[in-house]
Amino acid sequence: MTEGLRRAGKFLSGIFLRGMVVVLPICLTVALLAWFAMATEDYLGEIIRYALPDLQYWRGLGIVLGIALIFAAGILVNAHIARLLLGYADSLMARIPVVKSVYLSIRDLATFMSGDSQKGFSKVVAVRIQEMLLIGFVTTEDLKGLPGRTAGEKLIGVYLPMSYGIGGFTVYLPKTLVEPLDMSLEDALRITLSGGVSAINKPKGK
Repeated sequence: MTEGLRRAGKFLSGIFLRGMVVVLPICLTVALLAWFAMATEDYLGEIIRYALPDLQYWRGLGIVLGIALIFAAGILVNAHIARLLLGYADSLMARIPVVKSVYLSIRDLATFMSGDSQKGFSKVVAVRIQEMLLIGFVTTEDLKGLPGRTAGEKLIGVYLPMSYGIGGFTVYLPKTLVEPLDMSLEDALRITLSGGVSAINKPKGK
C-alpha cells in the first residue's frame, strides 16, 4: 500500500508541476500588467486631477498617460539632447550609495530585455567543466585589471545562470576555453531558466 501511495503522490505531483508550468507564466504576466495599470491609474491619475482640475476625468486616463509617457521616452531617447540628459541622470544615480546597487542592477536587466545586445549579453557560449557543458552569456570582452595566466591572454566575462531564475555566477576565463553556440539569446535564456524543459516542450514550427 505504501508503494501505491508513493506512486499516486508522484503522479499527482507531476500533474501539479505541469500545471504550474502552464499557469505560472500567465499569472505573473497578468499580475505585472495589473500592477502597471493600478500604479499608473493611481499616481498619474492623481497628477492629472491636480494639474487639470477643470478637466472631466474618466477612469483609465492615468493608464493612457502612462502608456503615452513610455512611448514618448522611447522616442526621445534617440534625440541627442535627451541622451545627454539621461546620461547625466544615469551618472548621478550611479554615484548614490546603496541606491546605485539597486539602480544599476535594474538598469542592466532592462537593457538586456530591451534587446540591445551591445549593452546586454552579447553572445551565447558553452563553458566546459570536465565532462559537462554549461550554457553561458558573454557579458564583456574588454576586461582590464585582471591578469591572465600568460602574457597576452585575453579574459572574457561569462554569466552562468542557474535554473528557475534563482541566481547565477559571473566567471572570468580565457576566451579559448569557451565555445560559441548557434543559438539566440532568447532561446538560450529560456532553456537555462526552465532547466531545459522549454527545449523539450518547444512548440512545433518555432
